[in-house]
Amino acid sequence: MKLFFVLYSYFRGKQVLYCLIAFFISINFLKAQNKNIDSLVVLIKADQPDTNKVKHLYLLSFYYINNGLHDTGFSCNMEALQLAEKLNFKKGIAASYGNFGLFYKERADYPKALEFYFKALKIDEEIGNRKGISRHLGSIGTVYLSLEENSKALDYYLKALKITEEEGDKQGRLTKLTNIGSIYWKQHYLVLASEYYFKALNLAEELGDENVISTQLGNIGAVYGKIKNFNKALPYYFRSVKMAKAIGNKRTELVNIGNIGSTYTEQKKYKDAYLYLYHALAISDSIQANDCLKDNFELLGRLYETSNVSLPDTMGGKLLNMEQMRLRAKYYYRRSNEIKDIIFSQYNKNQLVQKEMTYEFEKKEEAVKASQSIKDAVAKTEAIKQRFIIILVTSLLIFVFLFAAFVFRSLRDIRKQKQIIENKSVETELQKKIIEEKNKDITDSIRYAKRIQNALLREEEHVSKHLPEHSIVFIPKDIVSGDFYWGAEKQDFWYFAVGDCTGHGVPGAVMSMLGISFLNDIVSPEGFHTPSEILNRLRDKMVKELRQTGEEGGSKDGMDISLARLNLKTYELQWAGANNAVTLILNGSLVKLKADKQPIGYYPQSFPFTNHKIQLQSGDSIYLYSDGYANQFGGPNDKKFTSKKLENLLIIYNHKPMQEQKNFLRKKFMEWKGTLEQIDDVCVFGVRVS
Repeated sequence: MKLFFVLYSYFRGKQVLYCLIAFFISINFLKAQNKNIDSLVVLIKADQPDTNKVKHLYLLSFYYINNGLHDTGFSCNMEALQLAEKLNFKKGIAASYGNFGLFYKERADYPKALEFYFKALKIDEEIGNRKGISRHLGSIGTVYLSLEENSKALDYYLKALKITEEEGDKQGRLTKLTNIGSIYWKQHYLVLASEYYFKALNLAEELGDENVISTQLGNIGAVYGKIKNFNKALPYYFRSVKMAKAIGNKRTELVNIGNIGSTYTEQKKYKDAYLYLYHALAISDSIQANDCLKDNFELLGRLYETSNVSLPDTMGGKLLNMEQMRLRAKYYYRRSNEIKDIIFSQYNKNQLVQKEMTYEFEKKEEAVKASQSIKDAVAKTEAIKQRFIIILVTSLLIFVFLFAAFVFRSLRDIRKQKQIIENKSVETELQKKIIEEKNKDITDSIRYAKRIQNALLREEEHVSKHLPEHSIVFIPKDIVSGDFYWGAEKQDFWYFAVGDCTGHGVPGAVMSMLGISFLNDIVSPEGFHTPSEILNRLRDKMVKELRQTGEEGGSKDGMDISLARLNLKTYELQWAGANNAVTLILNGSLVKLKADKQPIGYYPQSFPFTNHKIQLQSGDSIYLYSDGYANQFGGPNDKKFTSKKLENLLIIYNHKPMQEQKNFLRKKFMEWKGTLEQIDDVCVFGVRVS
């Protein structure tokens, strides 16, 4: 470099200057034939026309393109692609497409680059090559980064980083750390950018990857340059240039030569800046790096605009006056903008969108075909599953029938025993014992039914570190209940509900068991249903399995229900209700979502249930409940408690822990009821988002 400066001080003309720069570039070209390239050339000469030769060819192509030897790399990659297609070597075809993407990206032909990257990604997804998927996601992100589509670029980089971490791919992780650092740099998050650059530098040093080390040195220098700490920035730039020249990485070399020139401009060392910026311009022109060429023209424009000393006229070698220098600055700005307009043209952006949409469409089309194949396979087992459900429901109905027959027979026996007691006072004590035994049998049977019901209900206080704080007030009118509560965890979602079946006692309990069984059956397959979809399916099952047609004398059993789905990560709540509403306490204020006025079961004017969405915050509460609490008679005037009083209680005691709320609601209900009979089952399900 010192020799270059001495020669330049003697020769001032543009032609001599460019010849000298070309001389130094040719030296770097010889250095670029590093050990990797030499060893690959030797291997390729000895290779048979098999997959190993494909691998060596596309690796050699990658090194050529990365070192600025674009045309040589293109020819080498074409040979790799043709052999891979002949062998039907999918991984080799994908890698070759990726190299073509790199070739066009280096020339700033971004639509063409994106076309090849998506082709490569599609093949690697088909064969399950996760390293290739990660690599191409990162490459697509780099295209969007070059077009300043930072959000899209970051999205692709984060997807790629996740795969490298899952696969333990340190080399892939290294590239993605660098890419994410570049995103934060573009967004001016300098602390985050430097954090990722240093992570990448440490990992590159661990792996001995000199290419990435030289890149990260330049990136860290750029962070220091951004905060005007030029004394720290310059050593990093010079170290990066030195290492890049040693390994033949022209792109990193020219970027940091340009950074040095820009830094000298900021320090008002205008003559030094001039030498470095023209050197960078010559390299970027020689390797056809259009994005770098755009940046170097802009940096030269700034130099000529701000310099307070005369600089040479590259066309004639003579020094320019200040007016001429300002004209020269405008010329370079115009050249930069011309290249920028080509790169960022609306046509190119439309082409990019078209490439991405084509990829997504083809991907969805293949997914539909795969889904149909799965459906065909599942259809064979669906009949078995349906038969099992019919047998289960039939068995349950037989059990209900036998149980009811037993109850009716027991009641008939009790009436007979009562008549005997009235007619035969002598046998009063004996008959009393018989009645007590019969009552005990009936009660024991009902208690056994309660055990069956409890087996289907989740435990009242569901203990899990994944779920929010919650509690359940559950007060059956009889031993068994027509009300039920239900919950199911599915990955990041928690489904929970409160149902109120037709009747109470034994008939209501039977319906509640059917409701819980149907809900578990609906939620268990793959996929995530919205609450409205679940209620629609629950209604269809209820009508079908109970054979409800609306005809006179047919079954009219059903239930009211309030069902919610909570995203445990984002706190998005989705809810739907059949006659039963939901009450929310949002930031201390009560919000009530109304249910659809139709039951679960046969309904002449039925319609699809409405799905509600609402975003919750930490501290918000959700309350699902049946009408048993609000309809209970009591108090000083033997009147209904009412929904309004219940809502007031929920607001007043919302700040309390859920367990304390549960104890209070139960105590308040008992005090209100007093000595009066409980008229219905009671269930209140409260949840607080933490």
